[in-house]
Amino acid sequence: MDTPAPLALLLQALEAGDLRAARAAAAELQRTAGQGSTQLAAEVLHELRQPLLGVKAYTQMLTEEIGSRGALRQMLAQVERMEQIISDFTRLASERPAPQQAVSLVTHVQAAVRAFSLNPDSARIHLEVEVREELTVNGNGRLLEQLALNLLNNARDAVTGRGLVKVVLTHEDRAPVMYVADWGRGIPDAVRPRLFEPYVTGSKRGTGLGLAVCRRIAQEHHAQLDLVPPSVLSLQPAPTTVFRVRFPPPEPAPTALPAPAPLAPSPAPATVRRRLLVVDDEEIIRSVFKDLMSRECEVLEAAHAEEALAHLERGRVDLILTDKNLPGLSGLELARRARQFDPHSRIILMTGYPSLVTAQEALELGLLDYLLKPFDDIREVRVRLREALHGAAPLPRGLRPGNRRVDVLEDSPASARRLTEALALLGLEARVLATAPTEPLAEPPAAVVVSWDLAVAHGRQALALARQLGQGAPFVVLAEYLSQETMLESLRAGASGCLPREMETPELSRELSRLLHAA
Repeated sequence: MDTPAPLALLLQALEAGDLRAARAAAAELQRTAGQGSTQLAAEVLHELRQPLLGVKAYTQMLTEEIGSRGALRQMLAQVERMEQIISDFTRLASERPAPQQAVSLVTHVQAAVRAFSLNPDSARIHLEVEVREELTVNGNGRLLEQLALNLLNNARDAVTGRGLVKVVLTHEDRAPVMYVADWGRGIPDAVRPRLFEPYVTGSKRGTGLGLAVCRRIAQEHHAQLDLVPPSVLSLQPAPTTVFRVRFPPPEPAPTALPAPAPLAPSPAPATVRRRLLVVDDEEIIRSVFKDLMSRECEVLEAAHAEEALAHLERGRVDLILTDKNLPGLSGLELARRARQFDPHSRIILMTGYPSLVTAQEALELGLLDYLLKPFDDIREVRVRLREALHGAAPLPRGLRPGNRRVDVLEDSPASARRLTEALALLGLEARVLATAPTEPLAEPPAAVVVSWDLAVAHGRQALALARQLGQGAPFVVLAEYLSQETMLESLRAGASGCLPREMETPELSRELSRLLHAA
């Protein structure tokens, strides 16, 4: 099939790094293409992320060796902008709603601020973030980060030279509200009526996609995104442009207790040189990780799962880092077969196509982590790999022997009753704890089941509490709404699985038996 002319022009412009030509070609593609061509464009642009990831990773590694010089800063800035074009276009082309749950708006705005600071072009901006109170919204964490990041990028592009951008997070009539203000050149009157349409921009620096994506994300969250008068913030001097995102008032937030005590530190790294096996059909990705990690460990490479299995047959490997979508056997199937060589294999999955199903499979396979491409900062990935190579052993997957008691951290009476009945069908005794115990119990349980939505310790706090209470025992997470974020946090905490909170007793018993390997 021939590539449509506007799409070909768009790809050529991106390959050449010509952002002005890319914007013009994207606008023409939007006007002339049907949904099939638009989807094709999104898929092809997604594939461009692999070489861009390589360019970005090597540039970040170069900054460690020779410092962040002008040329390197410019290169990183251009890669960041191309990644933003791809993310914005693929989001606009997607028709799939993203899963949502109760999340901290402040946490995800802070993550967007960190991503914003990684772009060298942001160094000229003094960014102030004013958080007047904690804000909880029902939403998707990654999309909220993209919403905040796009608004920050839009504000930066409106400022010539050095300048100020300010974010304010507050409540108005119980509704969580985010303001993003800048002191740039302002928005031309001719652009204002069409400001949120794709490819409409008052800035020579912008792509014209960012605000359209913001409006799309706001609508998915039943939020209202508006350009509001600068006077609403009572700042002096007054900003030239202020955007406001007003979210629906949330349900009453649960009261959380202080976080549980931190886990014991990991043991010191062993002196034996560790071995890392990198499995990816993209040579540039394998090269990135070889150059990233070769000073710290021996790096083996494989272009497909069969080659990786041959490495495992020849000798010990301390960590497997594999892409999910491989030619032939998938990364998940490779993980299953690797466990046949060594039941305690340490495996990290990476993918540019994240999904709830894949996250669930990775969780139940006991993988250590699930990395999403493109990586924001390859140096942060190196930290995770280092921790995986030298960290404590993963939690066991089966019941602790010699004990039939399962501690159940659940404050919903109906859910606690179903869990008690489901465990009884397996010959296990449930001890229900509606609140966190004040001190560890003398005899640790055989396993723990914890509610993600526990009032006294929600989300990550609940996971930390389960690990603390279990004292090395496996644990399973129950969640009101299963989302990718819930899965990933559970996986990284070492959970054996994550199940819907409202499962009926017979099915719940079968799933607990499978996840805990109960007899």
